[in-house]
Amino acid sequence: MKDPLSLLLIDDDPVLTQVLARAFKRRGYQVLEAHNRAQALEHCRQSPIDRCVLDLKIADESGLPLIPELLDIHPQLNIVMLTGFSSINTAVEAIKLGANQYLCKPADANDIEQAFEKTEGDSEVYIQDTPPSVNRLEWEHIQKVLADHDGNISATARALGMHRRTLQRKLQKKPVKN
Repeated sequence: MKDPLSLLLIDDDPVLTQVLARAFKRRGYQVLEAHNRAQALEHCRQSPIDRCVLDLKIADESGLPLIPELLDIHPQLNIVMLTGFSSINTAVEAIKLGANQYLCKPADANDIEQAFEKTEGDSEVYIQDTPPSVNRLEWEHIQKVLADHDGNISATARALGMHRRTLQRKLQKKPVKN
């Protein structure tokens, strides 16, 4: 009998983390939960970890810088980046930094487990016939500038020439559909 897979859930939403932890424990995983960078790194240093679900935004911080830190400790770690703030820029950067997959919320345990299993690219992926809307392009641009400023809202607002509160309102909205 082989050892169960270990899973580290890193998200600042305790309800989501508990729901996912319960679902993965039912599937036979050993589950650890972290709600910030320090907890995540501590768990990673103390325990062997096979898989990790990492939120893109952990409180006011970006989860992107955590990817190489986790991989330095466990080079074979299979990381799925999970986010409610998806953008092309953050998806590309997450993959470049070493994440295996990038999923948009809402995602359940089935979606996440499928993402862990999918290790090869898909050359048959659907390509849209129409370009993205202006609103979607604005959303993408804001996410890129936010990532360029390491999640700093004030610096991003200055770079965009936008009032900080206006930017915060825009960030609270769900991503615009294409």
